[in-house]
Amino acid sequence: MSNSGFDPDEPIGLIAGAGRFPVVVAEQARSQGLPMVCVGIRDAADPQLQHLVSRFHWCGLARIGQMVRCFRKAGVRRLIMAGKVDHRIVISRKWWFLKHFPDLRTLRMWYARRRDNGDDSILMSIVNEFQKDGLECRSALELCPNLLARTGVITRRQPTAEELSDVDFGWQAARTMGGLDIGQSVMVRKRAVLAVEAIEGTDRAIERAGELCPRGGFVVVKVAKPQQDMRFDVPTVGVHTIETMHRAGASVLAIEAGRTILLDEAEMVRRADQYGITVLAR
Repeated sequence: MSNSGFDPDEPIGLIAGAGRFPVVVAEQARSQGLPMVCVGIRDAADPQLQHLVSRFHWCGLARIGQMVRCFRKAGVRRLIMAGKVDHRIVISRKWWFLKHFPDLRTLRMWYARRRDNGDDSILMSIVNEFQKDGLECRSALELCPNLLARTGVITRRQPTAEELSDVDFGWQAARTMGGLDIGQSVMVRKRAVLAVEAIEGTDRAIERAGELCPRGGFVVVKVAKPQQDMRFDVPTVGVHTIETMHRAGASVLAIEAGRTILLDEAEMVRRADQYGITVLAR
């Protein structure tokens, strides 16, 4: 067994959505000598993944049956989900399934559900579907626990007293929104909520806050949901987050230590220092 608890003689499955996180996971598995079979979500996953894993398959978003077959054929018993999937397609049009070519298994799963269309509800339904075929979903953080944020201010700039007050105020709001499975982030200025993340994602919510507060100086608070399942949808920030904050005029990023993933931390901190942005974990 490797230090991560995964068997080096048994391939790990990876369902890869958009963004940098799946690439980091694949790189970490490769550095540990762990074989990985990746199913990349078409029009989302980074093509670079094809060169980092043992086997790679492109797959439509709504083709769970095909994903299961790919993994079982390769001898996968444990899998990881990483990366973003744009859930706006669920509400973007009435017959969204037709556009994304669902297979029969996905259709059966979807219409057998009796829950809402929040992130947690959809992802748990998918996890349960994989379990029916003996595919266990594990947390990507078992492979790369070093990505989790540590407590403290990790940038040169310290927050002001007013910014810390806004962080305290935003923290409670973000936890409430997370408990309702609405989003993980809120943007605050002078103890007033400028924007709340919903289905559009953190970056778009930050941009909206910048439009509403052109003078800048607002804080971004991003926390895990109270009921956070660390196997999926773990709060993640990185260089792109800092760039978005800089363009929008945000001054502080507050995240939850031990429950937030920092991607490319060294470069993220360098950019934050360059722009005079504070990043703190608590």
